[in-house]
Amino acid sequence: MDELNGRMMAFQILLTGLIARVANDSRDPLGFLSDYRDEMRAVIRGVRIDGLPDDGGAREHALRMADEMFALMKAPSAD
Repeated sequence: MDELNGRMMAFQILLTGLIARVANDSRDPLGFLSDYRDEMRAVIRGVRIDGLPDDGGAREHALRMADEMFALMKAPSAD
């Protein structure tokens, strides 16, 4: 389980950096991040989770993780 958690953390860091890089290249970084966050939440809500009798807990955890990931991103500085 620790290996899985480590891989998930590495993936989150990689994804956060990729999203931030693309957002910085866009004309409206905050708009891009908001739209992307909404897309991610829609995918999480719609994905089918096999093997769990009640996938509500896993889905809620995934939604919280997506929100946390996007909360870590900040707008580019004006400097």
